Amino acid sequence: MRFEHIDLHKLCVEVVDQFEEKAEKKNIKLKLKAVQNKISVYADWLRITQVVTNLVSNAVSYTPEGGGVTVSFDISKKYYHVYFDTGEGIPQEHLARFFERFYRVDQSRSREKGGTGLGLAIVKHILEGHNSKAEVQSTVGKGTVFSFKLTRSRNDSSDVMES
Repeated sequence: MRFEHIDLHKLCVEVVDQFEEKAEKKNIKLKLKAVQNKISVYADWLRITQVVTNLVSNAVSYTPEGGGVTVSFDISKKYYHVYFDTGEGIPQEHLARFFERFYRVDQSRSREKGGTGLGLAIVKHILEGHNSKAEVQSTVGKGTVFSFKLTRSRNDSSDVMES
C-alpha cells in the first residue's frame, strides 16, 4: 500500500459522482453530506477508493427503487468515521458473516443483481490494512448503515457541517 495524506471527502465526492446516473435510473436519492474543511487522513488513496466504491455500489444496488443512500462523516478526537446509510435492512442472523468471501444473504436475488460476493470481503481486507474495520448495523424494514473509520492526519482541524 502507498500511504499518504489524502482528502477523504474529495475521494468520496469522486466515487459518488460515478454512481449518480445508476442511482437516478432507480429513482434513488444519492447524497453526500458536505464538510466545512478538507478531511485529511493518512491512507492509501486507491485502496480507500475501492472501499468507498464497493460500499456505494452495494448501497445503490440493494436500495429499493425510490429509496435513498447517504454518505456522511463524523469526527472524533483521533478518527474520521464514514457512514453509508442505505437499503431496506438485513436480518440479524446474516450480519456476522456479511464480510466473508462469497457470502450472500439471498442467493437468487444476488444473481439478478450481479457481482461476485467478494466486494465486502475486499472492504474488510483493505480496512484491516489501515488498522480499521468495516462495521454494519441493520434493522429489517428500516435500513442498514455501513461504516468505517480512518485516523485523522496530525495537523487536521476540520469540522463536519450539516447540509
